[in-house]
Parts: sequence; structure tokens; C-alpha cells
Amino acid sequence: MNSPRADVVVIGAGQAGLSAAYHLQRRGLDFTVLDAEEGPGGAWRHRWKSLRMATVNGISDLPGIAKPAVDPREPSSEFLTRYFRDYEEELGLRVQRPVKVASVSREDDDPAGRLLVSTSRGDWSAAAVINATGTWTRPFWPIYPGQHTFRGRQLHVADYVSAEEFVGHHVIVVGGGISAVGLLDEISLVTTTSWFTRRKPVWRDAEFDAKAGHDAVALVEERVRQGLPPQSVVSVTGLIWTPPLRAAAARGALDRQPMFTAIEPDGVRLADGGHLAADVILWATGFRAELEHLAPLHLRGPGGGILMDGTQVANEPRVHLVGYGPSSSTIGANRAGRAAVAAILKLPGIRPTAGTVNWG
Repeated sequence: MNSPRADVVVIGAGQAGLSAAYHLQRRGLDFTVLDAEEGPGGAWRHRWKSLRMATVNGISDLPGIAKPAVDPREPSSEFLTRYFRDYEEELGLRVQRPVKVASVSREDDDPAGRLLVSTSRGDWSAAAVINATGTWTRPFWPIYPGQHTFRGRQLHVADYVSAEEFVGHHVIVVGGGISAVGLLDEISLVTTTSWFTRRKPVWRDAEFDAKAGHDAVALVEERVRQGLPPQSVVSVTGLIWTPPLRAAAARGALDRQPMFTAIEPDGVRLADGGHLAADVILWATGFRAELEHLAPLHLRGPGGGILMDGTQVANEPRVHLVGYGPSSSTIGANRAGRAAVAAILKLPGIRPTAGTVNWG
């Protein structure tokens, strides 16, 4: 039995995947969207309930349909899941889910040939693939001496639910990003905390304007052009002071310590040789791009990253990565979706139709 065929298979239906689907539909390409989640919302489905719309970083509208009025008190997981669901319905995007993509491989040795997308619900044959799988499913856990001996609880922010579960325990938060400081603010309201980072955090007093955002994205983009693993945008932007974070700093929650040298059964060994007792270690250490299903294509270079030309993999023009590296922000994901479709239209054999095909 032949595999279903499409001009483009989009893998993932978060912000980047939906943006790509919007532009594929507008340009009249034959496409399908595969998503591993049980329902709409992408990674937002899994964000902790205490992360409300008032405290999330700016979320860009999906292309073509603006966000509805925002209640700043509503959990971001609920608001954005609803927005994504309504967006899919209004555009008639029949996203296939839950579909887990196992691998993407070349059907033959022809560089202009087709790609085989193997999934938990059969195979698809595609002229091009837009990968929009994000990072949420690949939390990064650093390895430290003695980690396995710790008698308390260790968890990653991907598993975080609420501060209330830590009441009465001393919590160590590890990481220098937005999630780390946001959770320090939240947890320090109900119990004691300590903060550890590898590098001293850089704070911004000035508002993070469009020029600063452009400059930061350019630095991340330069890394992927060189075939290096991308850094997070926040690693080059620094942290921005907000009223809640200033209040957290005032109560001592943001007194950062240099990274501990080892983990012990009842705490950690400090850089100065001292010991700090702890009950919980919360790793706010970021995520890595979910790209394992692309391994059969051998896209990674000697630097450990993937050499990119815009959204296009430099040595495999049939594959585009959106929501990756410089396009990992929501506004970047929107632009990447449009750019990927524009590039795919230049591939041999891609012929837009008068109507739009978006099949299941």
C-alpha cells in the first residue's frame, strides 16, 4: 500500500507549526499537520497553572487571526490552548493527533526526491518537511557529582505544578533564565529558597525594545549559520526587571550563588567548600530542540549543530526548522513559518493549486 502523499508535512502544531500551516494554506499547497499532543495548544498545554497571562513574556498573535481580549489573571495554559484550538477551527486546519513521528528519512538517493515520514499512525510521503517540534519534550538535566545520592526530590521545570507542594522544604533553584527567576519569585512566597547559576546573571533596567530584540536574535542566528547548537535568546538578552522580580530581590530571593560543586544526600557542596542543606532541587536549566526523529537524515555537523540557511537546512533544502534557534520566540516562529513556505515554493516539483488541500 502506497503512503499518503503531500507537498509538505508539518510536524508539530504549536505557534511555529500553525504559522507554517497558515502560509501553506494561503499559498495553495497540499499539506498535512501532524501533532503528538492529545489536543491543541502545543507546549502551552503543559505550563503550570500559576503562570498567568499577566506574567508570561509577550505572546505574538498567530498570523491572520488576532488573539481575543486577554484576562491577565487567566492561566496561560488555558488561554493559549483555547486560542490555538479556535485558530485551527476557524482556518479549517484538520490537524492529525495524536501522531508521534518516529523518523524522517529519504525515500531514495535522489536529492530532489521525496521524504518518508514514519509515524505511530503510518507513513507519509512528502516533497518537503517543516519541523516545528519545539523543545518542551526534551528538558535538559545537567549532570553533577553525587546527583543520584540525593535523598530529597529533584524535578525539572517541565514537571513543575505549584509552589504549594514545597511548603516547609528548602528549595534550590538552578538556572539563570526567565523560568528560574519567575519560579524563585513564586516559591519564595511560601518557603525558603536558594538560587544557583553557572554564570552571574545580567539584568536589564531598560525596556527590551525592538532593536534590542533584533540584535539578540541576530546573535543566535549567527550561531546556527555556523552549524553550532543554538543558544536561547535570553542568554544574550539578559533578564528584565519587573515589579514582582524587584519585590523578590528585596526579600532576598534573587541572591544568586555560584554553582555548587557536588550534590550530597541531604544538600549540596558549595563552591567555597561549605554545605547547604536542601529538600528539593528544581532544575530550571532549559530545553533542547526535539530533533531525534530527523537523525536518519544526518543533518548535524562537526560543531554539534545543524548548519542553517534561514529556516532551511543548508545541506537538505527539503527540510525546514521553524521554532528553532533564532525563531524560538513567538514572533520569530511566525516569521519562520512564512519564510519556510516561501522557500519551499522554489523547490522543483512544488506546484500550488488553485484551491487548498489540507487533508487528514
